[in-house]
This record gives sequence, C-alpha cells and structure tokens, in this order.
Amino acid sequence: MEVVDVSVLKSITRPEVFEFEGISMVNFFTENWENVQKFQARPDDILLATYPKAGNTWVSYILDLLYFSSAAPERETSVPIFIRVPFLESIFPGMPSGVELADNLLTKPRIIKTHLPIQLVPKSFWEQNCKVVYVARNAKDNAVSYFHFERMNKGQPDPGDWNTFLQMFMEGKKVFGPWYDHVCGYWEKKQTYSNLHYMFFEDMVEDTWREVERLNSFLGLTTSSKERERITKRIHFDAMKQNNMTNYSTDPVMDNTISPFMRKGKVGDWKDHFTVAQNEQFDEHYKQKMKNTTLQFRTEI
Repeated sequence: MEVVDVSVLKSITRPEVFEFEGISMVNFFTENWENVQKFQARPDDILLATYPKAGNTWVSYILDLLYFSSAAPERETSVPIFIRVPFLESIFPGMPSGVELADNLLTKPRIIKTHLPIQLVPKSFWEQNCKVVYVARNAKDNAVSYFHFERMNKGQPDPGDWNTFLQMFMEGKKVFGPWYDHVCGYWEKKQTYSNLHYMFFEDMVEDTWREVERLNSFLGLTTSSKERERITKRIHFDAMKQNNMTNYSTDPVMDNTISPFMRKGKVGDWKDHFTVAQNEQFDEHYKQKMKNTTLQFRTEI
C-alpha cells in the first residue's frame, strides 16, 4: 500500500500565514492540533527539534543510521526519511498525519521530528523524560536556507524577494515563529532538563564525526570503527544530496528544479545574499534580540 497519494499532494496550493498559539503558522501544522497536543510519548522516544532549515534532515538520518542501519539496512534504499522519522505536527492531504505515522512506527526507539517552539511541544515528552536533540544554526545562514526552502516548497507561503523575506524573518513572522525565541527557548530548557542535547550546525560542518560521537555519548550508544566508516560516508552532504531517500526528491510538494531541498549545507553562504546595508541592519537587530542569552553562534568557520 502506498503511504503517499502523489496526485493529491501535487494539487496542494500555497497556504496563507496566520497567528496561532502566539506564533505564525499555516494550516498544514495546525489542523491536527488536538491530536498533536494529546500525543502520547514513550520513555524511549527521541524527539529531534529544530527551527526549519537548521539541519533536521541531516540529524534525522544520523539518528536513523545509528540505531537501525545494521539491523535493517533495506530501509536506507526503500523508505524515505520523512516516513522513517515522522514530522509530528504535519498534516498534508494525501499523506497520513505525523501523529499517525509516529503512532504506527514499529522501530524502537521511535525517532520523531518537530519544528515546534519549546512552549508548544506536547507535554508527554517532558512527562516521560524523553531524550530531546536540538539542532541550532546561525541566524544568517538559517534565514538564507529558509528563503530558498520557501521558494521551492508549496507547503510554505510565497517568500517574495530576498529583502521582503529577510524583513519578515527579523520580525519573527515566518512559519514556526521567531528564530530568536526558538533557539533561546530550547537553550533555556537545557539548563533545567538534563535529557536535552543541544547541537550546532556549524560544529557539525566543522567536524561531523566529533559531533556524532558527542551525540552517541548522550544517547548511550557506541559505534564500531567499521560502522563508523560506513555511516560517515552516508551522512556526507553530497552523498545525502544524491540519495533519493534523504533529498526529498520523492516529495511532490517540493520542486527541486527551483532550488534543491539540500542546497549547499555550508557555513557562511549568507555572505552571498546579504547586502552591506542588510548585514548592518541585521547585526543591530540581532544584538537587541539576543542580549539576554548566553547562547552564541558562529557565522563562519
């Protein structure tokens, strides 16, 4: 049985943004809200949380490989990552909801992804003391990646031109709310919730395996040198970009001819997009927004 009805998904039109629970959202993430909030997490579930376009797919694949590549290698070539790691709050026509996909996962642990800000994460994840992995990316590169993502994804509103998008990003009016609140919210949670592992996209690019080892340690896993070598090859950006199970080429909502879902995966791409004036304005705004947090980012490595 096909999980995805391609013809229905292809007919999706771009949604309108509206305010929901205090943040900007679209109907594809709110129409199943009651079931999302009532979702019953299990103690061994792993929640992977990020702001959109901060490395969620990359770390989804890493987690999937760490847990399941030895036992079920056929998954890698036959099951798209968005089925293996359900997007909890999503509800797209022609597809089971993220809640349904998560409820029907047979893997242990279940790896579940979300873009929800900390205050909207279903309570059962905290009640069950689940492990939470959060990946953060510097605001400038995150904004650029999100802009290109909106250009190619019919499940997102039209981004307009780059300057229009950037102003809305700074105002916190993008889907899933302000970047600033998102990254800081999970950072603050980490100070009181020991089962939260906070990762940085820039560290991942700089030394992928070092960060995987830290992730392993958090999860209580060990990886043999042979397995490490196998996984390292698969999680390289270029390998994932060519892999139809991780590059979203099988998702008809996304038009990879406009911009590939996996575009560059680098640090510092913002320099090719920000004008001098935009950069100065952004830096000033950023300073104000981030003045009360100890959280720090690198915009180049």
